[in-house]
Amino acid sequence: MSDQNVFERVEKKYRLNQKQYDSFRNAAAKKLHMDEYGLHTIRNIYYDTPNYELIRRSIDKPKYKEKLRLRGYGEIQDESVVFLEIKKKYQGVVYKRRTQLAFMQAQEYLESGNITKKNQILKEIDYFIKFYRPKPRVYLAYDREAFVGNEDENLRITIDQNIRSHRLELSYDGECKMLNPGEYLMEIKVKEAYPMWLADLLGKLEIYPVSFSKYGAVYAQAMRNEAEREEKRI
Repeated sequence: MSDQNVFERVEKKYRLNQKQYDSFRNAAAKKLHMDEYGLHTIRNIYYDTPNYELIRRSIDKPKYKEKLRLRGYGEIQDESVVFLEIKKKYQGVVYKRRTQLAFMQAQEYLESGNITKKNQILKEIDYFIKFYRPKPRVYLAYDREAFVGNEDENLRITIDQNIRSHRLELSYDGECKMLNPGEYLMEIKVKEAYPMWLADLLGKLEIYPVSFSKYGAVYAQAMRNEAEREEKRI
């Protein structure tokens, strides 16, 4: 199995209430199968510049944006396999490039820039780090179900719940929750167009695309909290 993964696809997000979630799962049951991991927890650390240039630019919805994150699955130990990822988006198409490392190895590389392993994606990450000088800014975790199309393996649907974040550098207190109880964030990932059955089902259930960035939501909440603190000082 290669330690490098490259993805190019269109990704759209949908915010579901409990009724929409249940109806979608039931209606799509014969068209999708859950991947081998079942319901699992994803843990991420997002990296950004000292003034949060990357997320501020992303919130402005430019034609091109990029971010760097460290991602792991389940409980993470020093020797656990994690993924160091650059995710880019240009005119609605997402390009994700990631490489596998042991968690301890990835941490050392991100802190010092030193690593014995080299591949093409790490060369691209090297350039990104030297250009932006990013530091760990936000920890994000969520519980995910991932589905694959029975007839089209390029169709991938993920449904996230219990999205939570702890601050690393941002100035807000405690844990940030991004969905209300009984809400889910669904993301549909395809190479090209949606299959007809899926487009019809979304319309029937009145499930519509939304603009939603997990990291962006954390940053926006931090800025709101900071503004409230400033108001109290005045």
